[in-house]
Amino acid sequence: MTFSAWYTLRKFVYNNLHNDDYETQFSRALNYLLILLILGNASAVLLESVNDIYLSYKIFFDTFENISIVIFSTEYLLRIWSIAEKDPFHSAWRNRFTWLKSGGAIIDLLAILPAYLNFFVHFDLRFLRILRLLRLLKLTRYFVSLQILLRVIEREKGSFQAVIFILFIMIIMAAAGVYLVESHAQPEAFSSIPASMWWAVVTLTTVGYGDVTPITPLGRILGAMITILGVGLAALPAGILANGLAHELEQRKQQLELHFRELIQHSDIDFILEPEKIEEVRKSVGLTNEQTQDIILELLREQKEEELKQEREQYAYCPHCGKKLPEL
Repeated sequence: MTFSAWYTLRKFVYNNLHNDDYETQFSRALNYLLILLILGNASAVLLESVNDIYLSYKIFFDTFENISIVIFSTEYLLRIWSIAEKDPFHSAWRNRFTWLKSGGAIIDLLAILPAYLNFFVHFDLRFLRILRLLRLLKLTRYFVSLQILLRVIEREKGSFQAVIFILFIMIIMAAAGVYLVESHAQPEAFSSIPASMWWAVVTLTTVGYGDVTPITPLGRILGAMITILGVGLAALPAGILANGLAHELEQRKQQLELHFRELIQHSDIDFILEPEKIEEVRKSVGLTNEQTQDIILELLREQKEEELKQEREQYAYCPHCGKKLPEL
């Protein structure tokens, strides 16, 4: 194989496995195949947990697992090989090393690693089956909603770290306080601060299983205070996530609208006579019908204002001497 053919093949693999802007029938079919394979693996793990089903169809489950390992391993190696095409200003190995540290590469590795580790360190079979559920994480590559969620978590990781740190401090303080006031009344349930941390965790997270509860008056007062604090602490991560999602969705909406406006303006489409072309552009960008109508109305308004402006400028000068006429 010549060098040009080699690089052409690598570019083809890169476009189909890494390039989100590249979409053909083959790339879509490949994505659907990988999605079905991931869902099939998850279904197999669930069914294998039923021993009667697993023992009855063991050969089919094992064959499917071996085929899946071959496909996922080939996909992982092809991704490493083809990612060299990502940035032409960097060396191939630098692109590969950068990708290997990314979240997507780590997820791909976790999807196949347990099977290979089993050759060297024999896991309990049930534990190995559960680890195969990590392959569900590969779905984040194919669904925009999951990608948005991961981007929000990545962007707001500082806020989440602060909340987790505060929650950790509150758990320790709550465990120490309930141990101090309840250890004499309930030495079995609150035998130490680490043992009391179970009650602190389920109370602060507002779960409250009720298996361990304070019985002294002071312990109940402390429990009530901790429960009230827990309501606020439990709401913090949800608020951060909701705000981050709203911000991310708004940014995505603005980007899509800007892209749609550029496509419409550069294509010189007639909004009245060519609705089919507008619908085609809308679907390619991913806007809703309502968003599309709002943008079209705004573009029509801008066109009308531009026409009026040109018309005013046309009659603002004397046709004989060319001097600007006084405004009325």
